[in-house]
Amino acid sequence: MSHSNEPVRSVKGMNDVLPADAPLWQRVEAISHEVLSSFGFREIRTNILEPTRLFSRSVGEATDIVEKEMYTFSDRSGESLTLRPEGTAGVVRAYIEHKLHTEDRISKLWYLGPMYRHERPQRGRFRQFHQVGAEILGGAEPAIDVTIIALVDTLLERLGIRKKVSLEISTLGDMESRIAFRAAIQNHFRPLIGGFCADCQRRIDTNPLRILDCKVDMDKTGGAPSGLDFLNDPSRRHFETVKHGLASAGVRHIINPRIVRGLDYYCHTVFEFVSQELGAQGTVAAGGRYDGLVEELGGPPTPGMGFAAGIERLVDLARTAGFTADEPGPAVFLVSVGEKARHETQRLALALCREGIPAGIDYGAKSLKSQMRYADRLKAKYVAVLGDSELESGKTRLKLMSDGTEREIRLDNLAVELRKG
Repeated sequence: MSHSNEPVRSVKGMNDVLPADAPLWQRVEAISHEVLSSFGFREIRTNILEPTRLFSRSVGEATDIVEKEMYTFSDRSGESLTLRPEGTAGVVRAYIEHKLHTEDRISKLWYLGPMYRHERPQRGRFRQFHQVGAEILGGAEPAIDVTIIALVDTLLERLGIRKKVSLEISTLGDMESRIAFRAAIQNHFRPLIGGFCADCQRRIDTNPLRILDCKVDMDKTGGAPSGLDFLNDPSRRHFETVKHGLASAGVRHIINPRIVRGLDYYCHTVFEFVSQELGAQGTVAAGGRYDGLVEELGGPPTPGMGFAAGIERLVDLARTAGFTADEPGPAVFLVSVGEKARHETQRLALALCREGIPAGIDYGAKSLKSQMRYADRLKAKYVAVLGDSELESGKTRLKLMSDGTEREIRLDNLAVELRKG
């Protein structure tokens, strides 16, 4: 077999997070963890690879995700497997499989990790992307809808980007309301559907609500029925309670009856946090209620409500808002002068690292000036020079790089002095 010398590149639409960007990702993820924990959620880590039928049953056979976007293949035993395109289905599968419903009436779960969809790559939309999300399983109360939305509002506030997004909410109502709305949409668009794109022509029978979300024919959907006009009394009361709860919590929002969401499992409250600074892919976080999903996947009747936010989009917005997360340099950089000192700096640096104190050295036999430049580039807090005289006296001078002040310390007391700051 012949091998080309051409370097191997990453798969189209899948991007590496490089060391320069990792601190900001880590900060966004850490704040997400803090906010989710403060709202009482526990982390769950589900499989990246799932049986294909999980998504065809949950997301919906007629959705774009299942029809066109999933990475699906057969393994060696012939089972059809899929890289997860979203997080909720896997959480619900684990919830049922491990009988989490027997532990508490309400399960509050959160997740973070990569998802996969074969879409056209563009800003804010990739084939491998990362989401943080949360689900509340076991409660049908409108207060749960308010909690999820307020959680996302808090997360965006903590990241310094809440002013860059607007919250749009709506409701699909219960099943009775949704069936009535679906019929009205079909009746409205059926005489017009010949002028729509091929996807919408297919959706008129399989998933007509998605016509309202079509980016190709958005200019043709004016005058379509509003789902708010088809709500029965229980659905209307649920939505009114949600709106009142958001107002009481100080969560700014607007009503957008055209929010339908792309997945089959949604009912009642749906919402999107949208930014105008991300181009065509403006949805930063979104979610809604899905009261029939657990039962659809073989579990007991269990109401659910959740959200997911794109980490790439959160990072993008946080960066433009001036949110920074510089990676700190080593607490000390040990500069060596001479062969004997070089071995001692290596020993000392390892000892410090093993005690949890970041220490840096230059592994090559470079000049004093070169090592000092390297310490500055690493943003070391302190520098200590070790030569023959320092080894003989057992002392060195610890230099604070920010202002150049120095103090003499014993080498065997270096860790203690560094912990003092």
